[in-house]
Amino acid sequence: MIVDIQCIPDPTGTPDEPFAHIDEAIRVIAESGLRHEVSACGTSVEGTPDELWPLVRRVHEATLAAGAAGCISIIKVAQHTSVPLTIAGLTGPHR
Repeated sequence: MIVDIQCIPDPTGTPDEPFAHIDEAIRVIAESGLRHEVSACGTSVEGTPDELWPLVRRVHEATLAAGAAGCISIIKVAQHTSVPLTIAGLTGPHR
């Protein structure tokens, strides 16, 4: 399964660290140990449903715990029952 998550915290950070709340969300993903790729407008993460569903919640809540007053998270989920989906498999042919 692949999840693409884009967190839009309000505000995105602090005056001294303009992207602090977003950085916290990315930190949670990185610390999960799951294969992931950060892009300009979100992060793709590869794993099992049991790994990814709780992670989505932790990532969203990390922005709030970091000090954001609010957050909108946009989540896309790709899952197939007979073909294993991987980030490399989906993006590799286009690189």
